[in-house]
Order: sequence, then structure tokens, then C-alpha cells
Amino acid sequence: MTTGPEVRRFEREFARYIGAKHAVAVNSGTAALHLALLSLGLKEGDEVIVPTMTFTATAEVALYFKAKPVLVDCRTDTLNMDPELIERAVTRRTRAVIPVHFGGHPCDMDPILAVAERRGLAVIEDAAHAPPSRYGRKMVGTLGDMGCFSFHAVKPVTTGEGGMLVTNDPARAAKARLLSLHGISKDAWKRYNAAGSWRYEVITAGYKYNMTDIAAAIGLCQLAKCEASWRIRESHAERYTRAFRELPEIEAPTVLPAIQHAWHLYVIRLNLERLSISRDAFIERLRELNIGTSVHFIPLHLQPYYRKSFRLRPEDFPRATAASNRNISLPIYPGLRKSDVEYVIDSVSRIVKQNRR
Repeated sequence: MTTGPEVRRFEREFARYIGAKHAVAVNSGTAALHLALLSLGLKEGDEVIVPTMTFTATAEVALYFKAKPVLVDCRTDTLNMDPELIERAVTRRTRAVIPVHFGGHPCDMDPILAVAERRGLAVIEDAAHAPPSRYGRKMVGTLGDMGCFSFHAVKPVTTGEGGMLVTNDPARAAKARLLSLHGISKDAWKRYNAAGSWRYEVITAGYKYNMTDIAAAIGLCQLAKCEASWRIRESHAERYTRAFRELPEIEAPTVLPAIQHAWHLYVIRLNLERLSISRDAFIERLRELNIGTSVHFIPLHLQPYYRKSFRLRPEDFPRATAASNRNISLPIYPGLRKSDVEYVIDSVSRIVKQNRR
């Protein structure tokens, strides 16, 4: 029922699929990020560079150490963090940078890795919106020092709740594994089966971050379907994009060359200067038509905690601020039928045509 052989099998299969040497299964993507920073020895007063266009987990893990998350603005096309802004944000206290592959579109990793190497920073990829994103020939999550995946209920691979830390560094993997289950010595889960021993040692103070065999069994089934599910999402995305090219009021997502987009999200941006309706009213109209949407994301610098704690203003991050007022995430998932996609397209088109300036 708890951590056992299915977890170990899931770790091996996931590492093989991603192309990493080591994988450590945990109970959330947030736990994976926390363990990644723990493996670096992050301490109070250190700084970690993160995008403002992300979910709070990316930044809050730095706060667990009383370290400072330093926010940077996004690119206007992919909404990923702008590599040119990273080096400007580096100080003598900076220890790491956490690029987030927004919506499943890989960040521009070559310049990020170049800055990190030049300034002696660790790169921890927040790959919560992947797999199966690829940057060139490599899977997202294997480009930096560590990659952190989320298996939350809505993610491309899900275990209900869960996560995975991947790395090619055996020492970091061993430390993450030790810390993931109370700091208890190797193979602590074997204490509860016939092959195990009652004797155990607490090597360090750890956390209760272990994944269960139940979750891992779900994950193994999901992993086997990952590529097939991606092909369905990609097909839906292509259909959306073809349709929205006919509407100047709608800006479809950008896909840069030499990457594979996971299509965890399909985020349109409204050209509000061409419309007489606000983004929020647009979302409400879609809801009335039984179409569920969301906004990814309300940037961190606009959230009360970060705004007040770090004295941030909307104009400090103009690109993310502008995007956050125009973004709508449309439905995209493997269970979505082609007729559903056409209904969404027709509904968006109808609202646009009814509200053109």
C-alpha cells in the first residue's frame, strides 16, 4: 500500500523514458523542488531566480529556507522566463535558477545554461507541465542539474498527486531519496516486508515526501499512454491554431522551432484593443456555454503575499502583467472529443464576432 516495489519500478521506467540516470518519486512536484534545493544546501539569505509567470510552488520552496525568490519577467512570445533578464538578476547571493517550461513549451535552455555556467549557478528545471516536451533531442527535465515533475491530477502524466526528481548526479539522487522518507537509512520501506529487517537508522532530519505503491501503479499506466495522449493533445492544439488564425482578435500560442510542445496548456491571448469585452467577461461567456477555462497564470508579482513581502509593482514586470490580463486557457486533454474542440472553436468565434470593435 505504501512505498514499495511499484515505486521503484516507476522510478526506473520514468528515468528510462526521460533519459535520466536517476529518478526519485515523491508525493508532489513541490516536494521534488524542495528536495532539489535541499540537495544544493540552500540556506537562509541565499537567492533563487524564478519566473514571475508561474504557480506559487516554484517560488515558495525557496522561502522554506528563508531564502529569497528573485522574480524575472517573461518573454512576450512563449511566456517563458526571458534568459536575457536572468544575468541582470544575479547577485553574489544567487545559488540557482529555476526555469519553468510554461504550458509544456520548453524554455530557451541554451542561453540559460550558459548564464548558469558562467555565474556558477545550479539549474533546476520546473517541468511540471511536461513530459513529453523536448528541447532539440533531449527531454525537458534532463537539461539542467535536476528536473522536477508534477503528477497532479491535471498533468500530462498523473498519479492523482505525486512528483519526480530526476538527475544524472548519483550523490544528489541519494540525498533526495534519504530526505524524502524521514532521513531513514537506505531501503527503509523494506522494513515492512519479509525481506526487510527491523533495524533502521535515522541519518538526518528528513521529510514525509514518499510516493505510495498505489500512486506509482497509476503512474506506470499513465506513463505507458504518455506518447499517445500527447498526440491527441497536439492534434487538438493544431485544430485550435488553424481556426484562430482567421480571428485577428485571438493570438494563438507560439511554438518555436526545434522543440516539442507537451500541450499541457493551450493559452490564447485576447487582442483587447479589437474587442469591446474584457477578458473576465469573455471567460464568463464561455462558462455560460458550459466551457470550463482558467488563467495561467496570475503572476507572482501580482499576488498579495509576494507583492507585499518584496514590494513589487505591476510595472516592474510589464510583459507578464500585460499577458495576465489577456490570457485564457482553453480545454485541452486526451478525453476531449473532436466535436468538443469544434464546439469550443465555434463558441470562441461567436463571442469574438459579437464583441468586435
